[in-house]
Amino acid sequence: MKSAVETLNPTRVRLTVEVPFEELKPSLDAAYKKINQQVTVKGFRQGKIPARVIDQRFGRGAVLEEAVNDALPKFYTEAVNEGELNVLGQPEVDITELKDGELLAFTAEVDIRPALEIPDYSGIEVEVDAVEVSDEDIDKSVEQLRERFATTAPVERAAQDGDVLTLNLEAKVDGEVLEDGVAEGVTYTVGSGELLDGIDEAVKGVEAGNSATFTSELKGGSAEGKEAEVKVDVTEVKSRELPELDDDFAQLASEFDTLEELREDSRKRLAQMKKYDQATQAQEKVLDELLKLVEVPMPEKLLADEIETRKHNLVNHQLGQMGLDLAKYLEIQGKSEEEFDAETKEQAEKGIKTQFILDELVNKEKLNVSQEELTEHLMRRAQSSGMSPDQFAQAVVEGGQVPMLVGEVARGKALAVVVEAATVKDSNGEVIDLDDEDETAETVVAEAEGTEAEGADEKPEV
Repeated sequence: MKSAVETLNPTRVRLTVEVPFEELKPSLDAAYKKINQQVTVKGFRQGKIPARVIDQRFGRGAVLEEAVNDALPKFYTEAVNEGELNVLGQPEVDITELKDGELLAFTAEVDIRPALEIPDYSGIEVEVDAVEVSDEDIDKSVEQLRERFATTAPVERAAQDGDVLTLNLEAKVDGEVLEDGVAEGVTYTVGSGELLDGIDEAVKGVEAGNSATFTSELKGGSAEGKEAEVKVDVTEVKSRELPELDDDFAQLASEFDTLEELREDSRKRLAQMKKYDQATQAQEKVLDELLKLVEVPMPEKLLADEIETRKHNLVNHQLGQMGLDLAKYLEIQGKSEEEFDAETKEQAEKGIKTQFILDELVNKEKLNVSQEELTEHLMRRAQSSGMSPDQFAQAVVEGGQVPMLVGEVARGKALAVVVEAATVKDSNGEVIDLDDEDETAETVVAEAEGTEAEGADEKPEV
């Protein structure tokens, strides 16, 4: 077999391949055997029909077609390996010559990874938020815990903000009660902003046993998007009572004996969360700066496929689970379809650039992924997907996506190397060191590549 590579542009090549006919013999034999099992000829047992009879009855062309289809992937792969090409996606194959007994020639156009030059990245500098926990932060954290231990008690007065009401609802459109527009025994907290626009204003000042009517645009159901007249009956009003902030509350809500110990624990937890957020922020900013340093030619077909994949995942998975279509989503987001397409293209380009650059760094820095690192990453991905580790691992193996997970871990380690070499200062001007950053780096990389919220079989291998 002879092969030659022609560079069409930095991300696409054309392979020209010539195969001597004798190298087709294994595929020809396999073609005759396959046809033998599929046809019957009077006078011959099935599977024992001579090749010349098959040629006479069914045509030599059918045999050649079967043989070429069987042999092409093998010869294409040999040509790719001979040319030392890092191909992307499926090739466009064109058979240019097929002479029975003499020659098979074909061309294959395919996208390839562009050659990248990674410049010195040690000069990258970014600024992140300082880790500061204020008394107000602690107050807010303790108050949220306090809210979880609130109790309710019926009161004989008009409803006001913070009260918990029991409601019956009836929605009419054009004077007709909707079949799915009636609900009874609904629990609602005044001021929460849930249910329907206008309900808070309607129920404030209403006592149990009384009603109110208001107009609102329906957010779901058979008349979604239409204006409806909604009647709301208040059947019960309950006030929310918060526990006193004292040592008894600390013992009720935590393992601590005093309120001061609880507040100190809140301070430590908030500091830890802000340190995690700081590391994530640093890695996101360092990644953005790294992307600016490297010129990455963009394979057009790969980009088009990535854009289509992102749209498909959004519409059929994320929006589908919420009962929304793309038009409704864009309306909620206040975006035009053109703006959405432009953002999706920008995100897809960033994801591809991120993968190309970090993969190049993995090779340059000779980074490896241990079994322990892969297992830890699999556990985190399983948790974020809502699947058990065993279920996720099975899906990954069955989908042939283990190399994808290895790549995610390796790229996370590559980003961590760049962050370590960069200068990271907080908003107070202090240089900070980031510890145990591989885990957060993997998350940042996954978000940039668009894989964070996707299932094990949703992301095409690049």
